[in-house]
Amino acid sequence: MRSLQTSTHPKLPSFLTVFFLFLSTSYAHNVLLRGSSLSVEDDSDILISPDKTFSCGFYGMGQNAYWFSIWFTYSRDRTVVWMANRDRPANGRGSRVSLRRDGAMVLTDVDGSIIWETNTTSTDGRMAELLDTGNLVIKGPGDKILWQSFDFPTDTLLPNQLFTKSTDLISRLHGGSYASGYFSFFFDNDNVLRLKYDGPDISSIYWPIPYLDVFQNGRTNYNSSRIAVYDEMGHFVSSDQFQFIASDMGMSRIKRRLTMDYDGNLRLYSLNNDTGLWVTSWEALSQLCNVHGVCGRYAICVNTPEPKCSCPPGYEITEPGNWNKGCKPLFNETLSQSQRVKFVELPHVDYWGFDLNFSQSISIDSCRDLCVGDYRCKAFNYPLTGERRCYTKSELFNGYQSPGFEGKIYLKLPVTVETSQLAILDGTDPICQSDGSETVIVSPSIKHGVPALAEDGYHVLSNRFRRFTYAELRKATNNFKEEVGRGGSGAVYKGILTDERVVAVKRLENMYQGEDVFWAELVKGIPLSNWDIEGGGEHESDLTGFVRMVESKTQRGEDSWIDEIVDPRLNGQFSRNQATTIVQLGISCVEEDRNKRPTMDLVVQALLECQY
Repeated sequence: MRSLQTSTHPKLPSFLTVFFLFLSTSYAHNVLLRGSSLSVEDDSDILISPDKTFSCGFYGMGQNAYWFSIWFTYSRDRTVVWMANRDRPANGRGSRVSLRRDGAMVLTDVDGSIIWETNTTSTDGRMAELLDTGNLVIKGPGDKILWQSFDFPTDTLLPNQLFTKSTDLISRLHGGSYASGYFSFFFDNDNVLRLKYDGPDISSIYWPIPYLDVFQNGRTNYNSSRIAVYDEMGHFVSSDQFQFIASDMGMSRIKRRLTMDYDGNLRLYSLNNDTGLWVTSWEALSQLCNVHGVCGRYAICVNTPEPKCSCPPGYEITEPGNWNKGCKPLFNETLSQSQRVKFVELPHVDYWGFDLNFSQSISIDSCRDLCVGDYRCKAFNYPLTGERRCYTKSELFNGYQSPGFEGKIYLKLPVTVETSQLAILDGTDPICQSDGSETVIVSPSIKHGVPALAEDGYHVLSNRFRRFTYAELRKATNNFKEEVGRGGSGAVYKGILTDERVVAVKRLENMYQGEDVFWAELVKGIPLSNWDIEGGGEHESDLTGFVRMVESKTQRGEDSWIDEIVDPRLNGQFSRNQATTIVQLGISCVEEDRNKRPTMDLVVQALLECQY
């Protein structure tokens, strides 16, 4: 490989200069030959396009999550444009991508299981190549392309990458996750490009303007070819006659990407070569509150002018910091017709869709009566434009407040709910998840040759301790279905976590009477394995002997006991700090003097604060 002279790039920032120097002194190639592989454990084991614009290899985030990806080499934040296994990350040990001799490119986890593969088995694929366009291709004889990443986009479209009826862009779940999210960019069945929110509760089109027809939105649905593309200059054209140009159009040397962002907006970005940062050069929606689902169920998006999410009167946020789950009512939602109700006015507010009834030439009093008389009605909308239209609502999704909306939502609430007659909305940012969130992945097999029992021990000792929500525990136990035991403070149920670990979950009952019993019960009465106890001249319980051994060695300043008690099949692959903490907590919990035992609060806090 010829040496890259940094003097030919006088405007490059220092971090790019360092990267170029690395490339000039390391083995960088853009081809993976048949029978070769890329390893997750070697950061330099990557493919780099001939012009150095794109890199391909394993991209890691969090503690142990890796994706086979393509990213912009020169972007400061290593911007990923394609992922093979976005919803199933690979392990940081032993995983690899191989171009097998049968012509298929395969991503295998540490235990050899296949996470992802191309559909090129039994072909004469001779090499995989990363092109200057950012397209990863598998070539056969005569350089025939047998497979290409351009046919399977994730959330990003690159210049000259065809967008067709069989492809779509799906957003990330949030800033700290590459998993598939709720927003998508696609060709609909009527041949029109659209943006859609497809969440846990609803599915809703929100772009182009949903209350206008195809032609009013400047589109056509007569061309069934369903194809779109944009060039290096930043000019986008589509078969439905939609097109746009980048604000910096005409500068062909600028690197661009069109991304379906996790906040529900579609944006074209341009890379600033001086800083390595991205600048928005076009976006589909100027106001984020026009994105459906951005604030969740019942919630209202408020432009202030930046978008904020707010709960209406009588409701509160379901999960603080997570607007995806919206708001929950502070009252019993099942309103019978015999209950007395009232209406709270929300000026310039509307909830899009879910119209239970639509009536024209009707007074506001008659509209109110329609909602009062229907137990399904949760609110009604009455525009103030003189059209005398009434919309009763069966569900409250896609709420937004905009000065341009000349109408009000009249929210139906029980009279017992205390609210002001005229509500004032204030809110918080809809996107609360930071990019710094950790993703923890533990593959089914941590390393070759480790038995299943030792693997369970590794899970316990190598993962950070965490607190589970009641909803998570209820799901793990199938709504507390299988009882496996019972103590003075409640029953113990069998549970299965999302990583398939089997756990015991205690559900507390009668805590006012049973709190004293609970404090006394990851140990009392649970037998330990039959360890060999040093100096045990007489027969004694395993628990008593173990406690004495640990206390004795700790007083003498010895720590060899940690290795002696941990399962030897782990081969030392565990956190000594965490193992020590677990044992010391266990010993303190069985103190003969119950007043010296830690409370469960202190136990949980110690586990949560335990570091590697």
